[in-house]
Amino acid sequence: MKVLTVCLGNICRSPAAQGILEHFAQQKGLDISVDSAGTAAYHIGKLPDARSIRALKSAGIDISHQRARQVTLSDFDRFDWVVAMDAENLVNLQRIKPAQCHAKVVMFGRYRDAVDFGEVGDPYYGGDQGFEDMRNQLMMISNDFLDHLYD
Repeated sequence: MKVLTVCLGNICRSPAAQGILEHFAQQKGLDISVDSAGTAAYHIGKLPDARSIRALKSAGIDISHQRARQVTLSDFDRFDWVVAMDAENLVNLQRIKPAQCHAKVVMFGRYRDAVDFGEVGDPYYGGDQGFEDMRNQLMMISNDFLDHLYD
């Protein structure tokens, strides 16, 4: 199973989601490959935001090795799931995805019936609490997403 997590710049939400999914998958002994990307090219090659790194480190997850990249057309065939953090990025992904693609392109917090964790808000312009809230929301979504995939 291959999952691509996507936000706007690939320095806050999507690298955090990648790290959390990898961490939970390892804990559960699941065979999953996770990457992250942004729909915009703002931060290509940069580390995740220091506040994301800190928020995840406090939960025992290290994302300091990740580097930002932009979504490519080939991602839609390389990944089984392309999960957007919010509606705006979902629209961007749906606009650029090839007509025939392998991946299921969905909003991460709303990927199945009767489950709606909502959009993962962008904490970039806020303080540390926004990054803590983002981490907690992503942990709930990630745990439920993995349960959905592997139950």
